[in-house]
Amino acid sequence: MSPEYFATEDQVSVDDFKTFCTQRVDVADYPLASEVVSDVIIYDRSVLEGAAANHKRAVLSELHKALSYGPGVFVVRNLFADSTVIDQASAAFEQVMAEEAATKVQADHFSKAGNNGRIWNALQKLAETRPDVFVDYYANPLLNLICTAWLGPAWRMTSQVNQVRPGGAAQQPHRDYHLGFQQSAFAAEFPVPAQILSQYLTLQGAVAHTDMPLASGPTQLLPWSHQYELGYIAYRRPEFVKYFLKHFVQLPLRKGDGLFFNPALFHAAGNNTTENHIRTANLLQISSAFGVPMEEVNHEQLLKLVYPMMREKRKSPDELKALIEVAARGYSFPTNLDTDPPVGGMVPKTQQQLVAEALAGEWSVETFNAELNAQTLKRKA
Repeated sequence: MSPEYFATEDQVSVDDFKTFCTQRVDVADYPLASEVVSDVIIYDRSVLEGAAANHKRAVLSELHKALSYGPGVFVVRNLFADSTVIDQASAAFEQVMAEEAATKVQADHFSKAGNNGRIWNALQKLAETRPDVFVDYYANPLLNLICTAWLGPAWRMTSQVNQVRPGGAAQQPHRDYHLGFQQSAFAAEFPVPAQILSQYLTLQGAVAHTDMPLASGPTQLLPWSHQYELGYIAYRRPEFVKYFLKHFVQLPLRKGDGLFFNPALFHAAGNNTTENHIRTANLLQISSAFGVPMEEVNHEQLLKLVYPMMREKRKSPDELKALIEVAARGYSFPTNLDTDPPVGGMVPKTQQQLVAEALAGEWSVETFNAELNAQTLKRKA
């Protein structure tokens, strides 16, 4: 009998999940680590820099192993040794957040609006607000090394600032981009090897912009959970949430520390139970160079040319579906989450969904072109 490469939601098993999450780190496997705390590997900036000066590939290999075959998470103490640049960036982020609070609802993918402060595309906004600080902040060779350890060269950086205020509630446990943002049914449409591959296309990081004592709710982590192959279609299920809430770990962080983890790791921002401590992190989401096509296709122009023919030619539903999937973009990202926020879910409407809606509603060519232009404009930064 041939193996099944497409899994269904009823095939997930919390018992199978537990077999991965009960593994333990052997510190001997990570000679550059300063310590292991609750199965989270702790590195010191000076040790990694010293080792990289003479044995860069050994450092790259150890960090990659920690994120893949290891517990899936590590901390780098003093990733930013100079707190001045952290404070300067924090001041710029506060300025952006204050300006946006007057015009935008600051929402979070996994927490109720108002619990957390959020800046989308903080990378670009920092450059626009304080280009001098941007230069000092991202001129960090160790950060470059960490990104390369997981993704290889030619990766692309994005960042989002997250601020959890006193009384802010925890997020729901989840996995992250790509498939972590999608509904379970959609994730299940991808073959299991592609679901596994997804975790190798993104690195999740967080730079602490404030001290993060446990009471402030630093990230809840479930080491080893990234190794469960069906996690993208399992993490919303009550039995998995219950297991996470019973077994997650948290580590206090100091301003300037860096936390990095495999995007498939089950995690969640924690409860801020303090009375006056605002917890702020710059969330780094770094993408593989391989997440792009070889040619740039102007789908907007293409659709304006073929939409009239789509209306005129009476294709069967299957034929129309096949046609739309070639002619239009089927993925919600990349986009501008300030102007193109998710509506009724965690991902914005795709171009394919817009075309299907237009055909079902028998929109005129003029209406379709106007709606397409509006959607395209919303996606631009």
